[in-house]
Amino acid sequence: MVKSFRVSDLQMLLSSVGRSKSGLKQDLVSRALRLVQSECSPDLLKKIRQLYESRFPKKVPTVPAAVVVGGQGGLAPRRVTELQATGRGVPTLGVSLPPVPGGPDFILSYPSSTTSAPAVQRSGARTPATPYINGLDKTTQNRQPTPVVRFVNLPFYHTLEVLLSPTELVPQNNEKLQDSPCTFELTQSQVDQIRNSRDLRPGVKSVQVVLRICYTDSSCPQEDQYPPNIAVKVNHSYCHVPGYYPSNKPGVEPRRPCRPINITPYLYLSTSTNRITVTWGNFGKRYCVALYLVQVFTSAELFSKLKRFSVESSERCRELIQDKLRYDPDSEIATTGLRVSLICPLVKMRLNVPCRALTCAHLQCFDAVFFLQMNEKKPTWTCPVCDKPAPFELLIIDGLLWEILKDTQDVEEIEYLSDGSWCPIKAEKEKEKEREQSNTPEYPVLEIGSPEENGHSPAHSSTSQNGKTAVGVVVDLTLDSSSEEEANGDSEGESEESEERPPQKRGRYDYDKDLVTAY
Repeated sequence: MVKSFRVSDLQMLLSSVGRSKSGLKQDLVSRALRLVQSECSPDLLKKIRQLYESRFPKKVPTVPAAVVVGGQGGLAPRRVTELQATGRGVPTLGVSLPPVPGGPDFILSYPSSTTSAPAVQRSGARTPATPYINGLDKTTQNRQPTPVVRFVNLPFYHTLEVLLSPTELVPQNNEKLQDSPCTFELTQSQVDQIRNSRDLRPGVKSVQVVLRICYTDSSCPQEDQYPPNIAVKVNHSYCHVPGYYPSNKPGVEPRRPCRPINITPYLYLSTSTNRITVTWGNFGKRYCVALYLVQVFTSAELFSKLKRFSVESSERCRELIQDKLRYDPDSEIATTGLRVSLICPLVKMRLNVPCRALTCAHLQCFDAVFFLQMNEKKPTWTCPVCDKPAPFELLIIDGLLWEILKDTQDVEEIEYLSDGSWCPIKAEKEKEKEREQSNTPEYPVLEIGSPEENGHSPAHSSTSQNGKTAVGVVVDLTLDSSSEEEANGDSEGESEESEERPPQKRGRYDYDKDLVTAY
């Protein structure tokens, strides 16, 4: 039926549900078929029927064989046509429109009432009782959505049951803010699981009902992503949605940590119907919403799981070191050692439990406890050494470095050798320091102020009384070159002046007797 529409009909159909109406006819047909298969609603079916009747106005539905036309006791053909047109006095008939290749199978059911407009039903579908989500019936929502949207697995959340499979949020009008209602019921076993679960902290259970939202994309598993202007109302209360984190970098907008929203405290812990209304901003992007019954883990529980299942043996770590330091004749650079710091790059403290990801090419580790605690508060799952993804499933504990940390106390850095052994870097630094101290020459201390017996000072004499030769002259290295030049210039100038002027004699003066005048 949809394939028989013209381009104008397809554009009218898509625009009525708020979808894009641009593109070729083939694109419009495929878009309309996906719309019918995934988001079939009574209003949509009514619109399709109206467009079909306007497309084929002269097509008259054929009367099934159950109705005898003409003959004794029957209805005249003209009378049947008139009654079909008016709907008066005609029994309930199931009449089918001419089949369209590749179109959906719809049945138009004419009721026995006086209403002339037929009711549209999907073949094999039950009459909906109440709207389920986006104004659609529950039977339609229980169908497997197309395409199938998958969420990424979260290490701190283990899915127990699916309460609502990923369903797209459909805008009902052209307004920017949209309200999408949803109703669901908990079974008695699910209620018991929530009530009997332990408390993570006061008022927070370990078994929760969470709401997850992501982009409508079936190409790969999707991370949680909130639409703009999101607000979630559960029954009669608005639940808490994580806010934005301020950014320390200039020019970078604040980022919201998207994670599952815990709606358990606002639910009716019984078999009563719970109603959820998601308010979201319609700005062109498509979003899916889903409900899950999950069990929440703490960072301590994940650390216990990591120690139990993800410890790499020291032998395997030595093999990895030997592979990295193996001599390659084709390479121009030969690596003889790899230095590894024993300080965690996250908290700048000594490592306690060394951890790294299998996908990382480096041997530098970070502390597993701090890494899990930080991702519990703000989940990023990024290696702090190389900034590559480090999901929980790929984390391992380095058994060799763990043994080294237990054997050493004051060492902050080590070096792996090509044979798989290691040596501390601190000892090498101490040896270099001792070597520098041992190679420093020792100069004797000379007394410059006290004169010798022969009248010469030790600074001007090359040989002392006992015949020992002076080693060298002490030079003050704290003076600048300019100050040294000025000092040398002053001393040289003074020496030249002293050589040009003869020394003055005290108490006696030379004079010319002829120049003396007697009075």
